[in-house]
Amino acid sequence: MLAVALVDRVGSGLWASVSVLYFTYVSGLSLAEVGTLAAVSGAIGIAGAPLGGRIADRLPLTRLLIALQLLRALASFALLTTDDYTLLLAVSAVGALGDRAANVLTKLYATRVAGPDRVRYQALNRTIANAGWALGGLAAAAALALGTTTAYRWLLAGDGLSFVAAALLTLRCGEPPSPSRVVADWKSEPKTARPAGPWRDRGYLAYVATDTVLFLDDAVFKVGLPLWIAHSDHIPHGLAPLLLVLNNVMVVALQVPLARFGTTSQAARRLLVPLSAAFALGGITMALSAAGGTLTASLLLTAAAAAFTVAEMLHATVSWELSVALAPGTAQGAYLGVHGLAQSAQRSIGPLAVTAAIATGPLGWAAFGTFIALTCVIQHRQVRDRLPRRALSVAPVTVSEH
Repeated sequence: MLAVALVDRVGSGLWASVSVLYFTYVSGLSLAEVGTLAAVSGAIGIAGAPLGGRIADRLPLTRLLIALQLLRALASFALLTTDDYTLLLAVSAVGALGDRAANVLTKLYATRVAGPDRVRYQALNRTIANAGWALGGLAAAAALALGTTTAYRWLLAGDGLSFVAAALLTLRCGEPPSPSRVVADWKSEPKTARPAGPWRDRGYLAYVATDTVLFLDDAVFKVGLPLWIAHSDHIPHGLAPLLLVLNNVMVVALQVPLARFGTTSQAARRLLVPLSAAFALGGITMALSAAGGTLTASLLLTAAAAAFTVAEMLHATVSWELSVALAPGTAQGAYLGVHGLAQSAQRSIGPLAVTAAIATGPLGWAAFGTFIALTCVIQHRQVRDRLPRRALSVAPVTVSEH
């Protein structure tokens, strides 16, 4: 599955850093249309997370992943066939639905395979995945130097081909054990044996709501930074994919070392404090970039990208551990599917949030970072009484283990 992550992310790296530019310069969409496209497709994609998690408690996980990879491939290729705004919305929505479901199923696969070593496995998975992102981003930066419509289209085609390759690789993956798989008729079981329902768990739903806000760093890299740069008169457009490469290089180098600080539920909760500071710093630095010349603005944007990357890595460790620790083992798929709503909802809310920050100007970015920082503080208090006191999930990672 780690090889699948690498191939998947190489393709995604080709597309993610230029998708906004593709819709702007190839499809001819306006700023408002691009933001709406991302928001609407993200809103529809929200259904993918709980649906995928629910089904994964009942059907073989690898078969579902293969089907979703093929669905994502079809969506990518379909984008090449039209510039009609309605069709672009529809196809992007289908792709988002498959993407969010696949994301939850990949997380569930790792949880089932790694068991108590889930934090370390997730760190390794993110390291490999971001190496793929970096490779794809470098290729995208080279293609942008050509500045042709054909180059943009080849990047999108590469994304679709990566999903096909990922589906083929998934065929070779073994089916992990599933403690939550429904293998018997619930009517014949005692009512107390049924898995708890995440939709009735108010505490978990409240946690998912705050985590939705913390996932907004994703919108910064996919929409915020590219649009901020695209609509600036003094910042080179080629900086956008390079900042995405920086993001992925940092994750490759630091995600596993940082994971050792979140190896228990309580340790993960404590990471919410430095996470708050990283989000605040990222927002403030973005705001300051508006006042400088080309060199100063580029350096400040690089610093902002670094701060948001640190936030991304810390939040990945925190979210991975807390989302599993707060879920009962008998209904992991259903609970993680509901938690997947956090990322799915962010796909809809995030583009609107960052475009609003851009439209507002420097103060918008400062408010953006501060709001997320305050949400970290709220979550820190929110999960305090729900976590097990001695829930060790992985032995500390040392250099000798790599």
